[in-house]
Formats: sequence, structure tokens, C-alpha cells
Amino acid sequence: MTSASDIGLLISDVDGTLVTKDKQLTPAAIEAVKNLGEAGIGFTLTSARPPRGVRMLVEPLALRLPLAGFNGGLIVDPDFKVLESYPIDRRAAEEGARLLQESGLDLWVYTEDDWIVSAADGPHVAREAWIIDMKPDARPARPEDFARAFKIVGVSDDHAKIAAASKLIDGHLGKTVSATSSEPAFLDITHPQANKGAVVHALARHLDLPPSRIATIGDMPNDVLMFAESGFSIAMGNASDEVKAQASVATATNEQDGFAEAVRRFILPEAR
Repeated sequence: MTSASDIGLLISDVDGTLVTKDKQLTPAAIEAVKNLGEAGIGFTLTSARPPRGVRMLVEPLALRLPLAGFNGGLIVDPDFKVLESYPIDRRAAEEGARLLQESGLDLWVYTEDDWIVSAADGPHVAREAWIIDMKPDARPARPEDFARAFKIVGVSDDHAKIAAASKLIDGHLGKTVSATSSEPAFLDITHPQANKGAVVHALARHLDLPPSRIATIGDMPNDVLMFAESGFSIAMGNASDEVKAQASVATATNEQDGFAEAVRRFILPEAR
């Protein structure tokens, strides 16, 4: 395990980690990111959100490093110029969408610019629109949508359906896609290279920094992939026991300023 004095970059998940349940940046979180910069430690974000869904965080956090949206499907600079792009294979996208809908899940399809939903009044649509500041296009997904899809999401508040669909996707599509949960009600399908473990290595390349000097922080099963590839990992207090077991340490919840606590306790003390 990397010691805090060796850390050169902290990669943070957004929802359930950096922001509160109400999707707010707290003053403590903003101050923690500022303190990282003052200590010479880089900071950036990786999220299941589309890149434009983290745009509102760039200015308050003074972000200057590459950002990874769609779990790494699109890596952009802070001006949102594309650095790396991994759309889903069209056939895999079409098959994945079919399997999700046959599993009884609502379907969302994200392209670089659009968000197509199977039902405008479906579960979590209104909240997602508020979170990512995008208006959904309620209509059936078309072949041309699948040809440029970066993320396909199956949505349901029936978590048993999500679990069953995940097994179905793994069985039918295997390594042609990455299928992980960014929220309990979501099953995200992306390009196999678009996962948070790959994000660690992509940012390591862009910043000429070994993965062993990268720390990661998150709360969901898709964050475990980056825990495994980084030198030091932090699970949020609101993470499941299974996620916590895969991290180096755990911090408080996102409602208790766990992100700021983690920076203060685990990243900064020895680095100063």
C-alpha cells in the first residue's frame, strides 16, 4: 500500500462521494481540494455521469486535469476537448439494450451529446435530469443512437431485477462490454475500456505518474475497479461492507463530509 507521502494524484468519484445526497459541494469539500493543490497533489474526477454532467464542478474546484465521464468512456480536458473516446460496439449496444428491456428495466442511452430515455416519467429520470443538467429525449432508441452510444443504462428500483440483468449481460456479452452499478437502481453498460480501473491507467499516462502514486475514493461497486488499480484507496462511510472491504481505508459518509475528512486524515498529513 502506498503511503500518503507518495501520493501525487487523488481521483474522486462524484455521486455518493464528493457531493451530498442533494448533489451539493460543501465548503469543506471545496477547501479540501484547495488544500490538495497547495500540497502539490493533483485532483480530478471520474464519474458515470456524461462529461457535461460534471461541468458545474470545474469552476468551484478549479479543476485543471483531465476528467473521465461515462466511467472513462470519454476522457476530456477541463475545456471539454476529447482526449480519449471509447463508444460501445454497436452490436453489443443493441444486444445489451434488448437484454435490459427484456429484463423489465427502463432503458437510457447516452451518446456524446444526447440522452434518450424509454419513458419520460420513468424512475429517476427527473432527478437525473436535474443532476446532470440535461434534458432527456423520450423516444425509442434508434440504430444510429446505438452506433454512437457511450453508456446504456438499465433502470429499476427493483434491485433483484438489476442483479438478474447484470448476470444476463455478463453471460451474453462477456468481455465485449463493462457492466457495473453506479447507483443501486442503475446497471451501466459501457465499452470494456470504459471502467474506473482503466481510468487510473489512462490518467497515469496523461500525467506521467505511476498508478502506485494515485489514490482513489468512491462508494459504489464500479469504484472497486479503480481501488484495485491505485496505490491507495478510500471507501466512503455510505459504501456497502463489500465495497469497504476492497479499500485501503474507510472514511465518514458523504453526508458527514467524508470526502474532506479523508483528504485531511489520509492524504495530507504526511504529504505536508
